[in-house]
Amino acid sequence: MAKLGAEAMYTFRKTPAKSVMFVVDYDDARRAYLWIDDLEKAANARSVEVMARARQEQGTLPEGNITSIRRVR
Repeated sequence: MAKLGAEAMYTFRKTPAKSVMFVVDYDDARRAYLWIDDLEKAANARSVEVMARARQEQGTLPEGNITSIRRVR
């Protein structure tokens, strides 16, 4: 039986996420995705809602009535 070197045992390394992904649901059954790079702001539900509204104003998120925002990654 061949002996595995230390480098072969730890080939998978999980790196910390650089952004957080949210799914944004609308009242007309549409769905959009929102990525937030600031991990501190992504941890605050109010900040996420404010950022979603700002992105709607910028045009990067579709207009409409947002019913829920859920973190998915």
